Amino acid sequence: MAHEGTEVSADSSELRLKSLRLAYAPYSFLVYVPHLLFSTIGFASAAIVLGSIHENFAYNCGRVWGWINCRMNFTKVKVSGREHADPKQSYIIMSNHMSYFDVLAILGHWGRQFRWVLKQEFRKVPLFGTGCVKAGHIFVDRSNRKAAIASMRKAKTQLKPGVSVMLFPEGTRSRTGQLGKFKKGGFMMALDMGLPILPVSISGSSKILPGGSLKLLPGTIRITVHEAIGTSAYGHKGRDRLMADVHAAIASGLTEAERSLGPSYGAAVLS
Repeated sequence: MAHEGTEVSADSSELRLKSLRLAYAPYSFLVYVPHLLFSTIGFASAAIVLGSIHENFAYNCGRVWGWINCRMNFTKVKVSGREHADPKQSYIIMSNHMSYFDVLAILGHWGRQFRWVLKQEFRKVPLFGTGCVKAGHIFVDRSNRKAAIASMRKAKTQLKPGVSVMLFPEGTRSRTGQLGKFKKGGFMMALDMGLPILPVSISGSSKILPGGSLKLLPGTIRITVHEAIGTSAYGHKGRDRLMADVHAAIASGLTEAERSLGPSYGAAVLS
């Protein structure tokens, strides 16, 4: 009976979400989406112009763009654990990825300089790609590990103290709203660069904009910054343990429904 009650409750909650998305759709498509499109064009253009003066100006265009577009969707972003990030230290920031809103939330609210690791394909996107180049974001060819490592090593020499590199170790957005397995590439980069990993959990974004959907809702996104994990103690031979420890740290900042693998992930990786 308890099991049936849980299913009824879940169905009721899902029906309520669908109703809310339907009611919000007119604002979403008639106001928010056009605003997102034109603001992206505007801030990307500003980043291209200002980035010719200094890449920090271009980066700050992205910060304002992220902040404004969260507010336009009535989305609150709460950040906790910033004390775990030394402002003078560079990190490899690793976060789960459940929604396009992850990008807006962390770019608009992290409050410190970092550079995204982006797929090479994004460089070809009109305005957006050039704006990202001007902001100093890092493009890697994920199909060519040697070229990707070379790009990251070059980026490290250009990083100033306190400027970090950020990537999504899952490689893509979760379609289920749950934390998935991590790809090895980002960890190899972290080990090669010799920088500590800063695990970050982003919770609540999949309710605002689920993966594979264009149906928006307002809401609250919670970003939790965890204690940094040094990579030197692991070495390349300890890569799988490092992956498991970072996964566990990120999972600890998510709701139970957002965790799909949980503590068993470490055992699966190490087996």
